[in-house]
Amino acid sequence: MATFRVRQLVPAVRRRTLITFGRLAMRELRLKAAREGAHGLQIMTIEHFAARLAGGFLLSIDQDRLRAAIRTTLPSTHLGELEGIKALPGFSRAAADTLAKAWRSNIDLQARSGEHPRIAAIANLEQAVVEALPANLLRPFELADTALRRIEHARAIFGDVEVHGLTELSPCWRDLLHAIGTHTGIRWVAGPRTVPDWLDGSAVHIEQSAARTPLTRCVSAATAYHEAVEAVRWARELIASGKAKPQEIAIAAAATGDYDDHLFTLRADANLDIHFAHGVKVMPSRDGQAAAALADLLLRGLSQTRFRRLHTILSNCDYGGQYKEMPEDWLRILPSEAPLTSYEAWTNIVKMTPKHDWPADDIEGETILRLIERLALGKDEAAVIGEVTFGGLALNIWRKALLLGPPESLELSLESLRTDDTLDPNNSIIWAPASALAAAPRPYVYLLGLNSGRWPHVAFEDRLLSDHIIPASLLEPLPINLADTRDFETILVTTASEVVLSRARRDGEGRLLGRSALIQNYSEEAYLRQSRIPGHALSETDRLAARQAEFQSLAQAKQAHTCWRNWHRYQEITPHDGLVRSEHAVIRKMLERTQSASSLRLLLRNPLGYVWRYGLGLRTPHTLDDPVTLDALAMGELVHQTLEQALRVLEDDAGFVGATKSAIASAISEAVMKVADVWALKRPIPPKSVWRQTLEDVRALSATALMAKTDEALARAYAEVPFGGAEAKSDAPMPWDQGLPVEIPRTGFRISGYIDRLDLSESAGDASVRDYKTGKPPKVLSTRPFILSGGRELQRCLYAYAVKSLLGEDTHIQASLHFLRGDVDLSLEHPERTLQELAEYLQLARQNLVRGGCTIGEESGETYDDLAFALPANAGNIYCKRKRTAAIECIGDAARVWGAD
Repeated sequence: MATFRVRQLVPAVRRRTLITFGRLAMRELRLKAAREGAHGLQIMTIEHFAARLAGGFLLSIDQDRLRAAIRTTLPSTHLGELEGIKALPGFSRAAADTLAKAWRSNIDLQARSGEHPRIAAIANLEQAVVEALPANLLRPFELADTALRRIEHARAIFGDVEVHGLTELSPCWRDLLHAIGTHTGIRWVAGPRTVPDWLDGSAVHIEQSAARTPLTRCVSAATAYHEAVEAVRWARELIASGKAKPQEIAIAAAATGDYDDHLFTLRADANLDIHFAHGVKVMPSRDGQAAAALADLLLRGLSQTRFRRLHTILSNCDYGGQYKEMPEDWLRILPSEAPLTSYEAWTNIVKMTPKHDWPADDIEGETILRLIERLALGKDEAAVIGEVTFGGLALNIWRKALLLGPPESLELSLESLRTDDTLDPNNSIIWAPASALAAAPRPYVYLLGLNSGRWPHVAFEDRLLSDHIIPASLLEPLPINLADTRDFETILVTTASEVVLSRARRDGEGRLLGRSALIQNYSEEAYLRQSRIPGHALSETDRLAARQAEFQSLAQAKQAHTCWRNWHRYQEITPHDGLVRSEHAVIRKMLERTQSASSLRLLLRNPLGYVWRYGLGLRTPHTLDDPVTLDALAMGELVHQTLEQALRVLEDDAGFVGATKSAIASAISEAVMKVADVWALKRPIPPKSVWRQTLEDVRALSATALMAKTDEALARAYAEVPFGGAEAKSDAPMPWDQGLPVEIPRTGFRISGYIDRLDLSESAGDASVRDYKTGKPPKVLSTRPFILSGGRELQRCLYAYAVKSLLGEDTHIQASLHFLRGDVDLSLEHPERTLQELAEYLQLARQNLVRGGCTIGEESGETYDDLAFALPANAGNIYCKRKRTAAIECIGDAARVWGAD
């Protein structure tokens, strides 16, 4: 057999190990080692160091696995006096923090369990957690003890050891560090940092250097957001001037949560690479939104709105599964207003949908129902549902969120979750907690949030082991307020070139904020105004705001300036108020459409709203979530549907005219139940108790309508009678051809709609037209006639004309308006005269629109103006009052209808 001699190409290298703190410091030290070609150099944290020395695949218990074990063991573990609160959302997180503190501080909870019932409770939980975890996961002090038993191997494994970037070490690791010095060389490279007292007299060699003296200045900004803006401006100026490279710049704060959202937005706006050392929130990502959509559905219940949101996100994801395989337009089979808040409601919709309505042959209702059945299991099956719904990063996010607390707290857990930033910190500006920056200093630093109570933080007792149970100095040797102070001092003495100390003058609600005690010695403070012109802009938007002349040349700025000027021109109607050119094509097209009583009312009372709705297609935003009560419009629809159903039953039986009161009551009860069942399938309904009372109200109003006196000469009654091309709502017989056009004389308006109730004689020579109202009668009835009511009430007049137009001029018509609450029936005494008056107003309204007077009207901005969202804020009290006089002058004679009886 041939033998080969392998030549050693790489000379033996000296083995060394660096111990540091945090991922940021590790990545920077590893990059430096790679650039220097430092072969044989290992860089790790103290936890990794101990695990490597202990061997046997042993690891320290990390927070994720600790929380998972707590979640698993809590239900079956008796916690004594903590038993009553262990099911609360924040308990598992508090318990994980308490156990981690005790382990890092070398506190033996089992040995001290007899000292206090609270310690005994935590000890029981600790024992259950340790038994539930794999055997290779050890508590920190156990891992340190195991490593100490193999300390003789330290030199062979690690070589010389150096500690970089640390100012403190948890008590559980201190004995291990001392022991290392007796078997191999160890140096604590402190630089200008503080050296902990417990290193005195040890074998650890301390290396210190002189403190850096950077240029330090103090500034105050208006708010936290303004602080973030100034920091990014400062960073861009350093890079643009060539004074610093991105990897030499850091922005830091003790509490990063106050600034994360601001900096996340600003880095995109500024197009700067800013690395989030502590990770970015998962919620803005697509995977985070997918998890949030599922959490929203499971916590708040099944509904069409929530399902559509979840389906939309998952259908665009690689892990979408059945959601991704669905045809794009299959959701069109769902009724747009149906809440679908239960599995039964979805089942009924699927069964009611004809097979030919499905968008594809390969999709079946059973596939949809399987998805819905799974989601209907709710939050109790959140883990299982997440496993079959998600994949990849979204699944990891879902699992971690469930580890942080019970399913009830999913939304809070998702909000707090973070993922690693994909930007490389070694060629980017870093945004980091002060503790991470203290271990990995940079030459240029901007410190945010130096306000009292925020830096340093206020120290609090442990949530489960209070100070009177275990002294805080023992449980947490370096409390957060001292840690913040030490980090601040470390940053100041390790920064080489420049430090900017920033604070906010006010919080988000306008309250004054005080200065931190850490900057009380800095008497000179630059007062930065939010509206100041910066020396260097952070983005194009910032630059345009600083250069007024350049901004004013933009079309957008000119439009904004014109809008602002027009806002203050109280005595004039401008294009921003709705004024358009005469004979506008959109206006012509609107006026040529078939109108309804509602559209003509809007034309008379609110010309601008009429153009928005029928010309621009604006609609009121609405939600499909279950309402607390039905609004006035929905209540009216429910009553009208009930009346139609009851009248049809009575007419099909023995006729409405001859029906007894008991027969009418029975028909109403039957109609209420049928309409309620259909309504619950297609429309949102209130809670059960409120819904029952609503149906009782509908029954009472319907009885008022149908038991009112009727002329015995009128032989037949109709409900919801279509005319002018409106589609029939049922297959009931009609008194005329509903496709025939109905045009108001001398106006050019064609109308269509549904007459609430029409009673006819056998010869159709007499007719009674009724329009039902479910609201209260107006208060003006006692003081003035109620005919057109300023253009509000058009139905009686228009419906009476429609009947005369379709049945013949010889037909005698009685038109009335019946307010069911209060049983007030108002007859229209002179329909022909009223129609002539209305036609004149409609002519004037048409002429006004044709010449371009699309401005606000009498109802603009009022409580029930469903298009008020398109007006300026608080329009009813400010804008409409300012422009009312000018609007009346612009509309001219068309405004006379507002004063009509």
